[in-house]
Amino acid sequence: MPKLFSPRLYRVMGIVSLIMAGEAIFSLPFHVVRFFRPTVLEVFQVSNLQIGQVQATYGIVAMLSYFLGGPLADRFEARHLLIVALFATGMGGFYFAEIPDLQGLYYLYAFWGCSTILLFWGALIKATREWGGVKQQGKAFGFLEAGRGLFAAILVSLAIAILSFALPGDLANLVSGERRQAMQDIIYLYVGATLIAGVFVALFIPIQAGVETSAPSAFILRRGLSKVLSNPLIWPQMLIVMSAYVAYKGVDYYVLYATQGFGLTEIEGATIGGLSSWIRPIAAVMAGFLADRYRPSKVVIASFGLLVIGYFLLTFMTPEPGLYWVLVTNVVITSFAVYALHAIYFALVAESKIPIAVTGTAIGVISVIGFTPDIFVAPGMGWLLDNNTSIVGHQKVFSALGAFAIIGFLSSGFFIRRFSRMAAAAG
Repeated sequence: MPKLFSPRLYRVMGIVSLIMAGEAIFSLPFHVVRFFRPTVLEVFQVSNLQIGQVQATYGIVAMLSYFLGGPLADRFEARHLLIVALFATGMGGFYFAEIPDLQGLYYLYAFWGCSTILLFWGALIKATREWGGVKQQGKAFGFLEAGRGLFAAILVSLAIAILSFALPGDLANLVSGERRQAMQDIIYLYVGATLIAGVFVALFIPIQAGVETSAPSAFILRRGLSKVLSNPLIWPQMLIVMSAYVAYKGVDYYVLYATQGFGLTEIEGATIGGLSSWIRPIAAVMAGFLADRYRPSKVVIASFGLLVIGYFLLTFMTPEPGLYWVLVTNVVITSFAVYALHAIYFALVAESKIPIAVTGTAIGVISVIGFTPDIFVAPGMGWLLDNNTSIVGHQKVFSALGAFAIIGFLSSGFFIRRFSRMAAAAG
């Protein structure tokens, strides 16, 4: 296919393929619940705690997969890993559309924890770092996140259109089968996006010259792990990614907060989620350019500062219809900060001077701690919501999000101070 496209266009289509793959593969495990939580709870007949425990199963499998997947990404061809991961995840979506029972959801999310992480995550991050080169790490990760955000926003807008078309205006007279059919149509939309992304990867991600295809030896794994762990900046990065990922998981609760706190309908609540999604590409592009201009760590600490303010405002505010504008403003500001963090926190790997040859290992090590929120956030927040009145439950959710934002802010400050000392010592 290089003969059909100029090198420049082929390079552009490569990053487009990574963008589509990087978002589509997580749309089935996360987007459906994030943007359509009230509908999911009704159709699957589960509580907030139960769906949280299902997602925790994903997190447990994913945590093991992050550690094993990093070295795999350093040793095996990224293109092949990505293709297998995308098609396996998409096949799981067909089972999801059958509306399995609670036990079936546990099995499905455990499978997705492996398919989306073990073969995929480290390969995606390493490919993005290689695409950015030495001087454009912020832009590379910013473009990846911006593109993912744009792709997610387009998909959720299409999904909202499906929900709006399927559900009549009078939800009180809705037949249960209509809501179920709408849910299935939304799932099939995300299945199609995942499989199409796999085709794009197969067409436009090149095979890298010189990539080893043999199994990594124990010595090579230990050597790469030693290089990563000996870097003192790796440790605050774990807490930064963990805190930022808690905030990213917190986006899942905007829709339910809008419906329970402000009395919006399922469709109106999903529109609030859609607004958050459309902010993502804008925040990611701006964060990428700012990171290249001022350093990623400075953008990270500023973003955590915005989250601290936004979350604690929601903690102490009692929602009522007259304060709808506060909800919208807060969703815009906190979403901007969340997606800015999500765009560039892995650009800290390059700022830490970690060799590109062990990028996958570094991502794996950071992710083992950084993505533990997949285990505890959903069941923890679900328990808070199910064991308190709706308003108090949401206030406790936002106070917990604020506490993690403080941890991220302090960890970022430590990273900046340690980086300055290391730079001064190096002369």
